[in-house]
Amino acid sequence: MSRSLSGRYCRVVADNHLVGKIGALLRALSARNTGAATTDLARDTGLPRPTAHRLLTSLAEEGFVDRDQQTGSWFLGPELYLLGQTAGTRYDVTRQARDSVHRLAAKTGESAFFSALRGEETVCLVREDGDFPIRSFVLYEGARFPLGVVSAGLVLLAFQDDATIDAYLARTDLTTRWGPEHAPEAIRDRIARTRQTGYALNPGLVVEGSWGMAAAVFDPQGQPAWALTLTGIESRFKPTRQPDLGTLLLHEAHTLTRTLNPR
Repeated sequence: MSRSLSGRYCRVVADNHLVGKIGALLRALSARNTGAATTDLARDTGLPRPTAHRLLTSLAEEGFVDRDQQTGSWFLGPELYLLGQTAGTRYDVTRQARDSVHRLAAKTGESAFFSALRGEETVCLVREDGDFPIRSFVLYEGARFPLGVVSAGLVLLAFQDDATIDAYLARTDLTTRWGPEHAPEAIRDRIARTRQTGYALNPGLVVEGSWGMAAAVFDPQGQPAWALTLTGIESRFKPTRQPDLGTLLLHEAHTLTRTLNPR
């Protein structure tokens, strides 16, 4: 390789690394809707704290992030809001999903959600609480979880092809952060049950006593792309009630799939 080509290659690699670091910071910040300290964001992204601070400062100069001068906490900035408004004209499906989320919350009394698959994570986009007075706050708008974690992440993983699932579980360690219940074989068992019933069940594996159920919504290619979820306390998700909740989830998921993929 010539010196000039080698130099260009090195610059491209360096640029890709920089973009990856910035993307990781913005995603980590979006998951903390009450703001985050530099130390928290460095820990979430695996970046050295000085690197995280330098990148955040540069992003703030462009309006992509904002900092509370009293607390020092970082927030997503106004420029991202404006960009998101423009991008929403092409990618936003929450308007169509809100009707399904509302019906689920109204019919069950639980908290209902709509999440999207982004890469190997689920991102919660919509939340509506039902009238039952006790809430579960594991999910909230902006929350991100890896595939296989929470019911949305499980159902979106379960309906991918076996080769994709095998590759994901082979390269992903979920036990360090999420516990032994998220070892590959345990997840495979839950995938098998999910495929059998059509909906995923999270029996308090993230926060004890906080249960969830989810059904997948599919894109025009028949791939799982979004999820509808119900969450609540354990006593509201007894085995005798699960089939009824699952039926409601599947009905709304099928309805929303048809709405998002008109022929």
